[in-house]
Amino acid sequence: MNTAHPNAPALDVAALECGYDGQVLLKNVTFQVKRGEIFFVIGGSGCGKSTLLRHLVGLHAPTAGTVQFFGECFNAATGDRQRELLKRIGVLYQGGALWSSLNLLENVMLPLEEYTPLDAAERAELACMKLAQVGLSGYDNYYPSEISGGMRKRAGLARALALDPAIVFFDEPSAGLDPLTSRKLDELIVNLRDLLGMTCVVVSHELASIFGIADRVIMLDKQAKGIIAEGDPRVLVTDSKDVRVREFLGRGEDGGAPARQKQPSP
Repeated sequence: MNTAHPNAPALDVAALECGYDGQVLLKNVTFQVKRGEIFFVIGGSGCGKSTLLRHLVGLHAPTAGTVQFFGECFNAATGDRQRELLKRIGVLYQGGALWSSLNLLENVMLPLEEYTPLDAAERAELACMKLAQVGLSGYDNYYPSEISGGMRKRAGLARALALDPAIVFFDEPSAGLDPLTSRKLDELIVNLRDLLGMTCVVVSHELASIFGIADRVIMLDKQAKGIIAEGDPRVLVTDSKDVRVREFLGRGEDGGAPARQKQPSP
C-alpha cells in the first residue's frame, strides 16, 4: 500500500473511458471506493461490467482517464513501479481460472513464484495457509477437475490472496453456483474483509449478493455507456429516480428486494 497517501481512497477512478479497437464502450466513469469497503459494480448483461474490471486491473489500458490505487496513478506508472502496484491487487476471475494441469497448492503458489523471492518450501507453506483461509485445508493435492464449482471459486480466491493484496477484485463470483454455495461464498468475502482489512470490488448482477453484502454500488447501463446510479442498493431500490435502477434492483419474484439483507458489521 502506498503510505505516501494515507488518506487516499483505496480506488479512485476519474473520467475513465474504456473500449476496444476504437469502439468506446464506457465513458466518463468516475467513482471512489473507500478502504475496507465491499463495493459492487452492477448492471444488466452487456453493460460493460467486465470491461470495466479488465481496465481497472491493467489487462487493458483505458483510452482516457485515470485509475489510482491509494493515491498513486496506476495507468501512468511504468515498468517496475506498475509491477509493484500489481502486487497489491488480487483478482478472482469468473470460474476461478485455475490451471487444470496443476493441483490447488501449485495454483496458489504461482503468484508467489512470480513475485516473491521465497524458496519452494516457503511458497508451499504460505500457499497452505491461504487454502486454509478459504476453508480448503487438506485439498492441497486435489486438481480443479476433482472438486466442486464452489471449491474452485475458493481455490481461485486463495490464489488471489497469495500476495496479501490490499484490494481484491471479483468477477461474477456467484456465477454458476447454487444459492447456498453462493451465500457461503458471500459470507467468506465478508469474513476475509473483516479479518484482513482488504477492500473488495465485486462485479455482479446477483441480487442476493448485492443486497446481502454490498456497502455501496455503482450501476452501469449499456445505452448510457456509463454510470446511472451510485449508493446503497437498499436505498436505490425504492428511492432512485431512474426507473432502470428500480427495475433492476426490484426484479425479485415478489417485485421487491430479496429477503436477505446486509448484516451489520460486528
